[in-house]
Amino acid sequence: MPAPTQPKCQREKHGFARVAAVSSELKLGDVAANTAILRQEIQRLAAEGVRLMVFPELCLTGYSCADLFHHPVLQQQALVALDELAKVSAGLGCFVVLGLPLLVESRLYNVAAVVGGGRVLGYVPKSFLPNSGEFYERRWFSPAATLRATEVDGVPIGTDLLFEAAELPGFVLGVEICEDLWTVVPPSSLAALAGATILANPSASNEVLGKVQYRRSLVTQQSARCLAAYVYAGAGAGESSTDVVYSGHGLVAENGVLLGETERFSFQTRSAVVDVDLQRLAHERLKSAAFRDDETRPDFRKVRVTLGETTGPIDLLRAISAHPFVPPAGADRRAVCEEIFAIQATALARRLRQTKSKTAVLGLSGGLDSTLALLVMIEALKRADMPISAALTVTMPGFGTTDRTKGNAEELAKALGITLRTISIKAAVEQHFSDIGHPAGLHDITYENAQARERTQVLMDVANQTGGIVIGTGDLSEAALGWCTFNGDHMSMYHVNAGVPKTLVKYLIDWCATELYADEAGTILHDIIATPISPELLPIGADGQIEQKTEDTVGPYELHDFFLFHFVRHGCSAAKIRYLATIAFAGQYESAVLDKWLALFLRRFAQNQFKRSSMPDGPKVGSVALSPRGDWRMPSDWAGPLG
Repeated sequence: MPAPTQPKCQREKHGFARVAAVSSELKLGDVAANTAILRQEIQRLAAEGVRLMVFPELCLTGYSCADLFHHPVLQQQALVALDELAKVSAGLGCFVVLGLPLLVESRLYNVAAVVGGGRVLGYVPKSFLPNSGEFYERRWFSPAATLRATEVDGVPIGTDLLFEAAELPGFVLGVEICEDLWTVVPPSSLAALAGATILANPSASNEVLGKVQYRRSLVTQQSARCLAAYVYAGAGAGESSTDVVYSGHGLVAENGVLLGETERFSFQTRSAVVDVDLQRLAHERLKSAAFRDDETRPDFRKVRVTLGETTGPIDLLRAISAHPFVPPAGADRRAVCEEIFAIQATALARRLRQTKSKTAVLGLSGGLDSTLALLVMIEALKRADMPISAALTVTMPGFGTTDRTKGNAEELAKALGITLRTISIKAAVEQHFSDIGHPAGLHDITYENAQARERTQVLMDVANQTGGIVIGTGDLSEAALGWCTFNGDHMSMYHVNAGVPKTLVKYLIDWCATELYADEAGTILHDIIATPISPELLPIGADGQIEQKTEDTVGPYELHDFFLFHFVRHGCSAAKIRYLATIAFAGQYESAVLDKWLALFLRRFAQNQFKRSSMPDGPKVGSVALSPRGDWRMPSDWAGPLG
């Protein structure tokens, strides 16, 4: 088989394919009128760069024709219309899924026809015919299991068909019809195991109270279960309302996420047009044991077609969040934050109980990470049935500590009723410099790391002294960049923030300040959020302000969290990450800035695996984690390029 050609469209180069779920206007039984409507919509969507358009079940005639399906004139009109629309598809660069009644060997089947490149490519018959309540399809149609033919007039027919686009790597289409999705083992599950990455469902699901939520759940769950994109097109209000009403519900979901849906109860044509990420789906399947290990992969026939290049616009019809770790604006913030705190606090409480600790020792700097760790620690003590007096925080001012951060640490501990010890590290570090012969005025890496290691030594010894464990404060973003001192803040007895990236740290603290501590403590928390991120290892400025700002050195954490998410979670190449970042941060960062920090991220990520390989235990919180014992394993001496 020849290798697929490289798409010219920038969007498609990065694995995106544009699909549409269409609820078309319908003239019940008027095949000629329906053909004109469908032709117009096919041409319009093709001009928008749509590679797959899915129309409703039996859309050429209408689903609710009832006994008229037996009339040979209606059957013949549908075939003529199908041939006409197949010819319309020539040169449009797309697959079109259309529904019609098809007579095969004296039996009538409810089929979805797939057309493209100017011809009919295949017929997929409906497997499961609803025949109770308001449905009685077996009065007119035979189920797919009764089919013996494998082709009709040279066109393949069967439930074992997949349709592949030669110039779109990873674009493999499988089709099922309406009720097929609602069964115990949907045919689309088998199609997915056979390689289908996009699943189409032309449907005619009527509306009753509560059904819309159930349908939406079915579509999203099937896309998640199959690690696929699912395009569902429901029949609209033009169907007969003799006993039921059809709403024209169209949905597109990808791996459990609803990307788009149509307005319901419209008599006009409505479509949901989105871009699905085929590369992402391929990456998910590579990691999935269900796809790797399945021994019953069904044998499907593949129809491979050269569609040609799309002439549509180059924009991406898909939301790209600049902060993928942070819940979207419409999310239930309280529920999300409570869940994260429950994960972190339960994990820490389990460790405190297991070690029979009398105290939980934490270095409180007045910065973001130690603040989140403190808030989690308070909740963990409750869950471990330990008194608040067991929380022992230590602030350790050094050469770069400012009055602002030290003051915030002191005031926060006081507001929360937490014991705080102040242990200056200056004298100990100066003695250490003298011992190793390091000039005190030389502000190099030794100067910085000596302070971080001294703080860790203090915490470890205080924990030994009080029968406790040291709670680590470093977060997921720092682990990714290696922005921690090896055997300094890199080390603890339990790393409670190990699964929380920097952007999410801010989000969680802001929620605490707004909802849990809307008092004096909340005011302090807001100021901590507003304080520049810094390890405070270099001397402060003449004005007493922070001179060493982390993001001046390694770049904005919002960018690094974006890079981390797409590199680890979705396996994106550097080129694709940059493409997505250009969209997500449009108008915020110039291209040269994105290139600079992306290169730094990839370099630091590779260079600092040795720190992650020896990182302490800590709870996984989201879908991205870097524990060497679980989610991320790579050689510490990796020398090749990343991305």
